[in-house]
Amino acid sequence: MPRYLLSYHGGHLADTPEGMAQAMQAFGAWFQELGPALVDRGKPIGATTTVRKGGVSDGGGANPVTGYSVIEAPSLEEAVRMTRSCPVVVAGRSVEIGETFDPM
Repeated sequence: MPRYLLSYHGGHLADTPEGMAQAMQAFGAWFQELGPALVDRGKPIGATTTVRKGGVSDGGGANPVTGYSVIEAPSLEEAVRMTRSCPVVVAGRSVEIGETFDPM
């Protein structure tokens, strides 16, 4: 079954200990909802750096990645459906979905 990398964008969901606890609870509920489709819970991402041919810049650009997860789904359409209830999307931020593949 195809696997999809979910890249979370748009800032962190919380800056306080209480907010972090609520965000973790929301992710826990979403992970339960995904069930066996969840391949890798992933992790939040801190400071980012972008490397380009012309140089290096800190901050990850206009819309830096703030975390990731990996799911299995029979199609991109199903991966999109499963991602609509992600806490990042519910909070008004965005999730980029990319199908992964094994080279040859």
